[in-house]
Amino acid sequence: MLTEALSNRQYRVDVARDGETAWDWFETLTYDLILLDITLPKLDGVRFCQQLRDRHFTVPILMLTARDTIADKIVGLDAGADDYMVKPFDIEELMARIRALLRRGSPSSRSTLTWGELSLDSSTYEVQYDNQPISLTPKEYRLLELLVSNGRRIMSRPGIIERLWMLDDAPTEDAVKFHIKTLRQKLRAAGAPEDLIETVHGLGYRLKQL
Repeated sequence: MLTEALSNRQYRVDVARDGETAWDWFETLTYDLILLDITLPKLDGVRFCQQLRDRHFTVPILMLTARDTIADKIVGLDAGADDYMVKPFDIEELMARIRALLRRGSPSSRSTLTWGELSLDSSTYEVQYDNQPISLTPKEYRLLELLVSNGRRIMSRPGIIERLWMLDDAPTEDAVKFHIKTLRQKLRAAGAPEDLIETVHGLGYRLKQL
């Protein structure tokens, strides 16, 4: 239910069933936030958190647990967690805390991203080009958000897949080409230039120089 709620709000989610798997993924991939249950097999949440902080990783961590005593909270926060929520919790409060931690973890993040006449509002998921609204699917929105966030930096197809899809749902690179194609069509229909999203042959995609 939590994975579905996060995915519906345009977050990409990987779910590790034990602490050792989570650690392997964290060493391989880059994450913006960790939702961490304390009671995990193989490597529990407190030790996982301590291990991250001992190695000077600063990724925000929100602990989710049924342990509700003050002593339990102190243990979690002292281990390096940034926030602590007790189950059962209200999903909207959790989402608000996630947004707060992501803002704290990314000082330069803004609710509105712009590239010339293109603007994306991350609080409402609304997209406009020269004040003309553009209706996008959740995946199209995340793809465009990724491109705008990186500007002239080239995003490879494997890099896009890594950032926008879950590990157990990764598509082929043809899926990225399809989403780029439909995104370009919708941008052109709103008045954007045909080459707003450039293809750098053999490398990937980036936005046109302003």
